[in-house]
Amino acid sequence: MSRYTAADLEPKWQKAWEDAGVFTAKRDESKPKYYVLEMFPYPSGRIHMGHVRNYTMGDVIARYKIASGFSVLHPMGWDAFGMPAENAAMAIGGHPKTWTYDNIAQMRDQMKPLGLSIDWAREFATCDPEYYGQQQAMFIDFLEKGLVYRKNAVVNWDPVDMTVLANEQVIDGKGWRSGATVERRELTQWFFKISDYSEELLDALDGLENWPEKVRTMQANWIGKSRGLQFAFSMIDGPEGHDRVEVYTTRPDTLLGASFIGISPDHPLARVLERDNKDIAAFNAECRRMGTSEEDLEKAEKRGFDTGLRVRHPFDTAWELPVYIANFILMDYGTGAIFGCPAHDQRDLDFARKYDLPVVSTYAPAKDEGLDLPEDGGDAYVPPKTEPVIYVRGFAGETEQTGNEGIEAAIAFCEENGVGQGVTKYRLRDWGLSRQRYWGCPIPVVHCDDCGVVPEKKENLPVELPDDVSFDQPGNPLDRHPTWRDVPCPSCGKPAKRETDTMDTFVDSSWYFARFTSPRADTPTVAEDAAYWMNVDQYIGGIEHAILHLLYSRFFARAMNICGHLPKSAIEPFDALFTQGMVTHEIYVTRDEKDRPVYHLPEDIEWHESGARLGATGDPVSVIPSAKMSKSKKNVVDPVNIIKAFGADTARWFVMSDSPPERDVEWTSAGADAAFKHLSRVWMLCDRIAEMPEGEGTGDDDLIRATHRAIADVTQSIEGFAFNKAIAKLYEFANTLSKSKAGKAAQRQAVMTLAQLMSPMTPHLAEDIWAYQGGAGLVATAPWPKADPALLVEDTVTLPIQINGKRRSEIRVPKDMPKEQVEKLVLADEAVMRALDGSTPKKLIVVPGRIVNVVV
Repeated sequence: MSRYTAADLEPKWQKAWEDAGVFTAKRDESKPKYYVLEMFPYPSGRIHMGHVRNYTMGDVIARYKIASGFSVLHPMGWDAFGMPAENAAMAIGGHPKTWTYDNIAQMRDQMKPLGLSIDWAREFATCDPEYYGQQQAMFIDFLEKGLVYRKNAVVNWDPVDMTVLANEQVIDGKGWRSGATVERRELTQWFFKISDYSEELLDALDGLENWPEKVRTMQANWIGKSRGLQFAFSMIDGPEGHDRVEVYTTRPDTLLGASFIGISPDHPLARVLERDNKDIAAFNAECRRMGTSEEDLEKAEKRGFDTGLRVRHPFDTAWELPVYIANFILMDYGTGAIFGCPAHDQRDLDFARKYDLPVVSTYAPAKDEGLDLPEDGGDAYVPPKTEPVIYVRGFAGETEQTGNEGIEAAIAFCEENGVGQGVTKYRLRDWGLSRQRYWGCPIPVVHCDDCGVVPEKKENLPVELPDDVSFDQPGNPLDRHPTWRDVPCPSCGKPAKRETDTMDTFVDSSWYFARFTSPRADTPTVAEDAAYWMNVDQYIGGIEHAILHLLYSRFFARAMNICGHLPKSAIEPFDALFTQGMVTHEIYVTRDEKDRPVYHLPEDIEWHESGARLGATGDPVSVIPSAKMSKSKKNVVDPVNIIKAFGADTARWFVMSDSPPERDVEWTSAGADAAFKHLSRVWMLCDRIAEMPEGEGTGDDDLIRATHRAIADVTQSIEGFAFNKAIAKLYEFANTLSKSKAGKAAQRQAVMTLAQLMSPMTPHLAEDIWAYQGGAGLVATAPWPKADPALLVEDTVTLPIQINGKRRSEIRVPKDMPKEQVEKLVLADEAVMRALDGSTPKKLIVVPGRIVNVVV
């Protein structure tokens, strides 16, 4: 009897696939196409089991579609620009380019043993000049179409690293890498006009039926459509040129409860006031050192500065409201100014109580709910807008209305009285793409004193990054590289300077899916290839990319269509989206002499009766319940080690089998061992069948029916992304086959079908079984088996027999057998007879087609 040796058979079949060009994507108009894509990885240097799970999911679909007769595109690339490479260069010396390409080579070498059905000929990295040169060409196209522009904007500025930071890179008001206190600074930045597409991007979400509802909701909330009132408060004795404060509010029904005006530290009025008031200047400067994310502002202590200025309420000229500069208001949202209604906003209420401002309700509960009202020391009263309330200071008189009705009544009243205008606004802001760093796509424009901002000529693209840079001092190396920076103006030829900002890495990942359709073209896309391959039929990736990456990609597809790089049919580039769960593992930790945690790799742990201990020292180890695999916590499992120990098919089988793919899966050594043992049993089953003598057996028809049932169930499960259910059916079918007494011909056909059905999950083992049983060609290209509907009709059913509530036996009977005959068979069952021991059952209950209960 031969043994299952993954180390021998897996490289053999990977070579066979490569030699046969099985996974080379071909544009074949005679075939339907299928484009499956996983979100491409950042080249950190090591793959982990999360990668294995993600790419195996895509591989299962790609292999299934190839076998189903589709022309399949399943590519791989690398999201290769970004700060980690620069940080590595600063920390260990060397160059970001070297670090990045070394990591790519290492990760590619780790991925290939998984046997993924990837067309590696289409591979690229976003730091390849061939790729970012086409990105620069599109930037110029976008510029010509008015889709990109420059303006002054307030940004997070790290004064040590001398770079702009994204909100996510500001932690507790400090730069994530330098630890320096971050400042809010106004810089000239480049922006994509994504806000012009707010309504279109929002409306189109309804058509994305094959996207998770959670993702569509997250995008809708980010776009943030709201109906409100735009109006102005008249200033009393304000600075010259500042006689009004414009406000946009989504709750105009609370206007009659206003008690103060708040403006952003970056509001034009605040900037005017800080010129002549050092206390205001100091307060504004302190506010600008805070983070700019809504989360940061929500967590921070709410502080304000009374400017001494007052405004008049639009419905009562004698009603004056103080104007505060407030640290929780951003200039980027609305108009950078609000009115505070403390009774109906907890943030405003906290602020009002801190500064002893009035609290006046405009509405109260419609029913006596026993609440302490805000005026009486209770929390702000903020019921859902659909809930009826009593408006005690409403615009339709004292009446019962829902919040939504009150808002519309307020807008109508204000419009009728010339106080403001009802408008629809969006939370979505234009996409700032400027980054003050080296390792990114250069923005292809030149600044000329005579001509202004001039796009580079396309024949001069790509504008390549210079290699001779150093990171021995803070700031962007491009700013101090005169031979790269100083160039003639493309328009007039006079001395000019290149733009030294590079593009946000979200730009790189917002169109890579389109580039895969023609990755070597000297244009961003080729019309015929894009028309054939787009859209992505199945996109797979993490929920962490549910908002920005997907939203930016949807905008980019529209912009590319406007510029002629994608067809109109591709403006929603991803037909179906699947967000997979994480791979988790226990965390092992000891404490050092200062009681700080010290984390340990799983391979360093030994298990004893007393629990987990360090293998090297025998010290006891604390075990923290399963969590996302993390390098910092060392709870990572190296796929390379798993492949060496068990083979790639074991790793693939386990990550697909343990839980639904949208949920987390916990990696355990016991689970991997069990998966390996099962695959070994399948191989031994194949070996046994091959050694069977020719001839007939018993139960051929039953095995044939079971084979067709397995085909139907596994096919349905793969198409429904229920890979764990597919594997459960394969376990069941293998078990049925192992017990079968059918003849060799029926068993051989069954095991070959088993190989085909396992092929998407365990392609190497499937190929070996197929070849061993004499299958023609490769199982990877064999047509997917089809179930005969006639053989799926069940003429008999299996009835479990419960004795005193516990399952003890089962019988198989014709579906239409009368109840009296079923009872006779049950009473003749050996387990029932043994339980009765000659007595008569107290009860015998037959539930037709379901179960039999015997009470002894």
